[in-house]
Amino acid sequence: MKVLVINGPNLNMLGIREPDIYGAQNFASLESFIKSSAAELGVDVTLFQSNHEGEIVDVIQSAYGVFDGIVINPAAYTHTSVAILDALKAVGIPTAEVHLSDINSREEFRRFSYISLAAKTTICGLGFEGYRKALEFLCENI
Repeated sequence: MKVLVINGPNLNMLGIREPDIYGAQNFASLESFIKSSAAELGVDVTLFQSNHEGEIVDVIQSAYGVFDGIVINPAAYTHTSVAILDALKAVGIPTAEVHLSDINSREEFRRFSYISLAAKTTICGLGFEGYRKALEFLCENI
């Protein structure tokens, strides 16, 4: 199984940005965790990170016919991006949404996710482990 893992804006700043919310581990540690989790599950994983909405839309569109599943942490675009939602709906690839923090217990504006309208599951508040859970979900449901 081939899975595309997309990380949105500011995730490249992990370990620096609000470590009390997102943890002290850096983005390289997250990517390493995802790769090792995928290897344990026998998943071929491709990682992508961008701070730019249009690039995320482009990579989702280019995933059509190439990937069996998508794991996405859209970060701030969770709450604002109809464009990413529309791209996910257009390609129809089974998608698992992930958030490091529990968006449901944070500021009111973070509690609504456009992406959840297309995702088959949303996993939040588990830190890095949420990515493993998302990969497991896709393995069990594709």
